[in-house]
Amino acid sequence: METERIVLRPWLDTDAEALYKYASDPDVGPRAGWPPHKSVEESLDVIRNVFNRDTNTWAIVLKETGQVIGAMGYGASCDCKMPTREGEPIVGYWVAKPYWNKGYCTEALQLMLDYIRKNTSLTSLLCGHFVDNPASGRVMEKCGLVPTGEECIDESQYMGEGRPIRIYRLELKK
Repeated sequence: METERIVLRPWLDTDAEALYKYASDPDVGPRAGWPPHKSVEESLDVIRNVFNRDTNTWAIVLKETGQVIGAMGYGASCDCKMPTREGEPIVGYWVAKPYWNKGYCTEALQLMLDYIRKNTSLTSLLCGHFVDNPASGRVMEKCGLVPTGEECIDESQYMGEGRPIRIYRLELKK
């Protein structure tokens, strides 16, 4: 999948150093609900056992340089208590701090949503953001996800001291 600026492609073991470079930043992971990575080996383990466990998770890559700058994907519910419908996947994403506020995350989410519409029979998707990360909600809204008015409290994720998550949904097919 690609646009003029980015490519969404499967994660490779050789992406471990780039993943560590950005996933070790203490400003990145906690906004998405996971702790900063502590080593390249941990990043490689995440590639092999989290990202590549589900083929619906892709690396966000800058087309011009080939640099991995984030992740985009959808799949089964995480351990949090998001109010999914039967068979409804949850969308998750993050982008490295140097690439914040440049439209890459919105571009990648829209690209994935176009892929889902063309290649799956999914009828809806759920997504959420910690209320202390409103930029993520703006990405969702730009891509057509609608706030449901619901919130859930995440106790299971990193920094989950009762952090509220605002819920968004996208109806794909009716």
